[in-house]
Amino acid sequence: MGFLLVFIAVAIVQSIIISLPISRLLMNILIVAFTLPVSGGVYYVLVHFIERREVRELSLPGAAWETVQGIVIGALLFVTTVLVLTLAGAYKVVGTNSASVLVRPFLIAVSSAVFEEILFRGVLFRIIEQSLGSWIALSLSAVIFGGLHLLNENATLIGAVAVMLEAGVTLAAAFVLTRRLWLPIGIHFAWNFTQQGIFSSAVSGNAATQGLFQPVFSGPDWLTGGAFGVEASVVAMVVCGAVGVLFIRLAQKRGRIIHRNQRSISAA
Repeated sequence: MGFLLVFIAVAIVQSIIISLPISRLLMNILIVAFTLPVSGGVYYVLVHFIERREVRELSLPGAAWETVQGIVIGALLFVTTVLVLTLAGAYKVVGTNSASVLVRPFLIAVSSAVFEEILFRGVLFRIIEQSLGSWIALSLSAVIFGGLHLLNENATLIGAVAVMLEAGVTLAAAFVLTRRLWLPIGIHFAWNFTQQGIFSSAVSGNAATQGLFQPVFSGPDWLTGGAFGVEASVVAMVVCGAVGVLFIRLAQKRGRIIHRNQRSISAA
């Protein structure tokens, strides 16, 4: 119910905005302006009035610092991936574009990071975890998150599996580690913005757009990611997977893992 409430509310708002006879830039601005309060507002109603508890995972104290940490981690993950591809001869910069091309990827990354983290980690993962525990919730939410990317334009099975491992596991692990949504929101935003806005890679199978750098990709799809984007590269899977494992290990050490039928967890 919570998943549908958040998804349908945002889908309706975005559909209305997309139908307006306005420029693409204004459309993206409006999508951000409405997606953030709508997704956050519906989530607040779900948690506060239906679950009858405080929305601790979106509380503001410490939010800025956790988000910044996430942004740094997300950017470093993609920069590391591109660096390995560059050293392997699979990625080469042949030119640059005006900084104005950064605006649209920035807006898209903001709206998708906030909406998808609230939907998939705040609702889907968290509520499954309450009954079935962290391990089953992590597995199920990752499979669903990756599987839904099969609906994208240039979707591939390898790409969906890559998203499942890179984002589905790593972002859920970031939530488990902090028990808040700000760190995964920051990672999600920076990963998407860096790959599209800076390095001009397709994002999750959607058509690639021009970012700051003009690249040439060369090599097999398993290395470059092919039409799906760098996310489907084995390099990205290894880099992000390693960080996901690190988050899980830290969460275990801090006692943040919830076992099946365990209803509460220490915030220490």
